[in-house]
Amino acid sequence: MERRGPAVKAAFDADGHPTKAALGFASSCGVAIEQLQRIQTPKGEWLAFSRQEPGKPAAELLPAIAEQALTSLPIPKRMRWGTSTAEFVRPVHWLLFMHGRDLVPCTLLDANAELNTRGHRFHQPRAIPINSPAEYADTLRDQGRVIADFATRLELIRRQVSEEAARLGGEAVIDEKLLEEVTALVEWPSAISGSFDPAFLEVPHEALILTMKKNQKYFHLVDDQGRLLPNFITVANIESRDPAVIAAGNERVIRPRLADARFFWEQDGKTTLAALRDSLKSVLFQQKLGSLYDKTERVAALAMDIASQIDADPALAKRAGELCKSDLMTEMVYEFPEMQGHMGRYQAIRDGEDPELAEAMNEVYLPRFAGDRLPATLTGQALALADRLDTLSGIFAIGLKPTGTKDPFALRRAALGVLRILIETPLNLDLEALLHSAARQFDASIDAEQSVARVFEYTLERLTAYYQDRGIRADVIDAVLCLRPTHPADIDQRIEAVQAFMLLPGASSLAAANKRISNILKKTDESIPETVDTSLFSEPAEQQLGRQLDELGAAVIALFDGGRYEEGLQRLADLREPVDRFFDNVMVMADDPAVRRNRLALLTRLSQLFLRVADISRLQMEST
Repeated sequence: MERRGPAVKAAFDADGHPTKAALGFASSCGVAIEQLQRIQTPKGEWLAFSRQEPGKPAAELLPAIAEQALTSLPIPKRMRWGTSTAEFVRPVHWLLFMHGRDLVPCTLLDANAELNTRGHRFHQPRAIPINSPAEYADTLRDQGRVIADFATRLELIRRQVSEEAARLGGEAVIDEKLLEEVTALVEWPSAISGSFDPAFLEVPHEALILTMKKNQKYFHLVDDQGRLLPNFITVANIESRDPAVIAAGNERVIRPRLADARFFWEQDGKTTLAALRDSLKSVLFQQKLGSLYDKTERVAALAMDIASQIDADPALAKRAGELCKSDLMTEMVYEFPEMQGHMGRYQAIRDGEDPELAEAMNEVYLPRFAGDRLPATLTGQALALADRLDTLSGIFAIGLKPTGTKDPFALRRAALGVLRILIETPLNLDLEALLHSAARQFDASIDAEQSVARVFEYTLERLTAYYQDRGIRADVIDAVLCLRPTHPADIDQRIEAVQAFMLLPGASSLAAANKRISNILKKTDESIPETVDTSLFSEPAEQQLGRQLDELGAAVIALFDGGRYEEGLQRLADLREPVDRFFDNVMVMADDPAVRRNRLALLTRLSQLFLRVADISRLQMEST
């Protein structure tokens, strides 16, 4: 064992007496100051301590290693049982601890190590001897009716559930999170199917599915058209001699829960979304930003504005904005919060609202998570954008920007949702203009305009993460975003164009040339003419570059103005040879001031063509 202590100059005072640092280091090593060594390093002389410790048998070391590992497990809440002081997530009844074929004698979590394990508490609760660690899983399975490996157990459950569903003529919808939860609840899984009264299918299917999944841990079934079937599959932790008894018991348990869902649905049918809207006045969105009713007022106005820009119906968007939170006041959503949006759609249909408005009641929450689908209707797109932009603008305006891991208003998710809708739909809208429009919806007590720039920058930061998740390099993203474009759909086109440009033979040379141009222009303080004077050309290389810029310029600008960035950059890639020749043969900073400024104007013209898409001087390209 070797340890390095404090530097010698810090270990002793001017009289040579040991300091507290030296005394503390010696004490931690369990020796006197005189027993410490000194070592020389490039950074000076240090106190050190070394001691040779003989090795120990593994059986002596393993208990402490295991105890440390158990203590380090990320268990949020540990518990004690009875009079024991041991803390763990569950009571520990026995401990199997082996090294090879030998017992490792120890006591962990108040359990004494032995060479036995125990199997399923119903099928095989007696002690089962284990001869070696390699035999553990097979012995426990064959003799104990316990499948120890989680992945093996999970795939067995998946197969059993799928086979049982096929036997019933349907398909099991296997939610991976539910599958993992069920896998953790059983040791010897046995899939058993049950059924319920088809009359319950009149209730919104999402509510029935939530009841089956959330409360009972059942897998639901659908037919070949994706329609819910009046069946379910549960996974028992026992191999029953009479599975019908288990099925009947589960059917008996699920019936009142489904009846509750039907009751909520019927009660909510006695009112309408419009009638529920006034009750939103009593629900606080945020203390400084008002109630949910106030929020719907702002969202409705902003949705109208957005709808007018995307050829949607502004009047329909306004009404959708007014009603989009009303379903939060239904009995169904109170019982099943996950039904928000879904219930709004069903209720709007029942109320006789426009079908597109009904879809928008659910689409306002899309996308709910990463990879989720986006709003499909124009009204839904306008509404989803308006709702998120209102939240972002308002929360930033009152100074509650997310910090660290704290994001109580889910602003990161809201910003990503806005970006995905604008880019992937796509909608060619100006994000900065939308934020200004959102800011104008707040009353005079909230100065949201002053935070527009901060919200915009925050959203662009999410855009960087969005593209990095898609495997796009940081320098490509930076090359586009440094120009501060404000249309996310346009940004996406530019990034795709730069990606394609980087694959062209002349890309590396042109990126390097643009970097050189950028450096030249940064260092000069001369007044550069806005136009290039061809009469001042004296070198063939500058004449050729000027001529090709004249030939390409108008066509490339037209392509860029039409959003055809990839095609325009491909045309500019033809400039590789004349640009290389220019820098090889032309002295930019000529002695003649007029010639010098003219050459700087030529380079500025070249640079500005590329800057209509991206600053390619920021690309990290390999030399060619």
